[in-house]
Amino acid sequence: MKKTIDFSSYSSIKIGPKLQVEIIDEIQDCSSYVMIGGANNLLVSPNPPMLAMLGKKFDFIKKSGEVLHIGGATKSGKILSFAKKQNLADFELMQKLPGTLGGMIKMNAGLKEWEIFNHLKSIKTQSGWIDKKDIEFGYRHTDIKEVVFEAIFEINHGFDLELLDMFKQLRQNQPNFPSAGSCFKNPKENFAGKLLDTVKLKGKKIGNMAFSEQHANFLVNLGGGTYSEAIALIELAKKRVYEELGIVLKTEIEILPWTKQK
Repeated sequence: MKKTIDFSSYSSIKIGPKLQVEIIDEIQDCSSYVMIGGANNLLVSPNPPMLAMLGKKFDFIKKSGEVLHIGGATKSGKILSFAKKQNLADFELMQKLPGTLGGMIKMNAGLKEWEIFNHLKSIKTQSGWIDKKDIEFGYRHTDIKEVVFEAIFEINHGFDLELLDMFKQLRQNQPNFPSAGSCFKNPKENFAGKLLDTVKLKGKKIGNMAFSEQHANFLVNLGGGTYSEAIALIELAKKRVYEELGIVLKTEIEILPWTKQK
């Protein structure tokens, strides 16, 4: 089954064409597709690879003993609401992380020391169940190559309203314009936003795209921004930070088609 998606309204950065996207409703080999999830960190070109997304079968949350089973298509907002109602700890960071669970796990989404992998036990892919100990993961990356159809988390009780409020406050510091979240990963012992500010790219515009005046590491769409304008700013930032500071920036935003990271 296919679904037509207009990425200029569906994606968080509001860029992209109308495309036919395959809906995946059973566990299968998805290697011929790029999975889009909620398209919250995607920059989609006019001619991307074949795209797919998980269907409703993989949108669920179930308690089983002392663990929680969550489908890969389940949105962060739904997980947050469930955890709050059930008084479950460790999911407060969902306040900060828009998207679907499968994508968040594949990139080990998080904020500072709070990461999706902290309380993960295992994931289910086409190859079967994989324990956390058998997955290589770190800051904003994992070695997961297959689609995450389901995941199991340990259950801890005590939803933390103070932690939730902290995440809300951090979110208020983000720009209100459409974006795909952080544009670049933070280099070791540094901050991408600070580097962009240092090379005077904070507020820099090309067409209708800009590095936010509020937070330089947010690439924002000021209205009618295009893929080519976004790419031009990304490449400018990489070039200037490397030439002036000797630091290689790597994108946190996913570019479709992908650009090869050096």
